[in-house]
Amino acid sequence: QVQLVESGGGLVQAGESLRLSCTASGRTFGSYDIGWFRQAPGKEREFIGRVNRSGGSTRYADSVKGRFTLSRDTAKNTVYLKMNNLKPEDTAVYSCAAAAPSSMKYNSWGQGTQVTISS
Repeated sequence: QVQLVESGGGLVQAGESLRLSCTASGRTFGSYDIGWFRQAPGKEREFIGRVNRSGGSTRYADSVKGRFTLSRDTAKNTVYLKMNNLKPEDTAVYSCAAAAPSSMKYNSWGQGTQVTISS
């Protein structure tokens, strides 16, 4: 299994940007697709996007398409989630998770990082 740690969360104003990082330990990072999720208080966890092993393929939820961008630096064992034009409804705990390329099951999860957007 791979261990994941998220960072980069914080408090920003609406319209601003943040970049979250998901850094993995272990040599197997390149074997996994990485997904990002978020969960706001009182709401179910929401899928945000997923990047494949090479970083060459991404997909996004409609709620963030055009504002959020995933990228992957294999040399640094890190996946980045760049979030632009943030809105108060983007406030949530953001988590990354690893899945085998052919699977929708995420086996390893980070602890999450809080993102708060003020209006």
